[in-house]
Amino acid sequence: MPDSHLQLTTEDGIAILTLNRPAQRNALSLELMRELIECLTRIEADRQIGAVILAAAGPAYCAGHDLREMTGRAEADYQEIFRVCTELMQKIQALPQPVIAEVQGMATAAGCQLVATCDLAVASETATFATPGVRIGLFCSTPMVAVSRAIGRKRALQMLLTGDPIDAGMAADWGLVNSVVPAAELRASTHALAKRVTQASTHTLAIGKQAFYRQFDMAQGDAYEFTQQVMTANAQSADAQEGICAFLEKRKPQWRGR
Repeated sequence: MPDSHLQLTTEDGIAILTLNRPAQRNALSLELMRELIECLTRIEADRQIGAVILAAAGPAYCAGHDLREMTGRAEADYQEIFRVCTELMQKIQALPQPVIAEVQGMATAAGCQLVATCDLAVASETATFATPGVRIGLFCSTPMVAVSRAIGRKRALQMLLTGDPIDAGMAADWGLVNSVVPAAELRASTHALAKRVTQASTHTLAIGKQAFYRQFDMAQGDAYEFTQQVMTANAQSADAQEGICAFLEKRKPQWRGR
């Protein structure tokens, strides 16, 4: 995609999607969000890809929505922007492959939402995170859905009501990212995590990821009832039987993706 605001490369069974609007701090324009959805749809069908890294070009990770698209529009225009954004976030979590955010700079508003939505996140020690919409009169209502689920009510409300940024260390302490590494080690660390993920059966990962998000907001009893059925179906799959046998026979499993 040479003329796109999104770059896609593949390496070792890992798809690396790079937001490529550095002059606009990788703001999520309507065009970019649609490109992301289209690209993720293609990745979803590619059985050779076991994980996705969502990276960004330039000093900023993502500045949220493109504010140039947010002035003087009709109601239908705003509805479309937020509808497509919601579709993108839901697409990331519906994707069978794990998605890992590689955060090298600031991630604000819908950019912070993007990080919170990804399954895993690795941040540079220079990264910062904020939901500053309150400061410009546009409360970060859709970002708070993902952010509050990642870090909890009180911490999310601190970010939402003040608009103040948090640094990478606090983001890790709060559970917004999994780990913080020196800037020079960010790509290698994210790739190593992605490579670790791809050692598992793609079929098993897809089952587990889907089940995780479905059970998350269930009552505990309902969650156990649901996951019992998931594990029963999973246990009968070819990859589960292969993995169990390989463990008992002390050999490396040969995954079939089913």
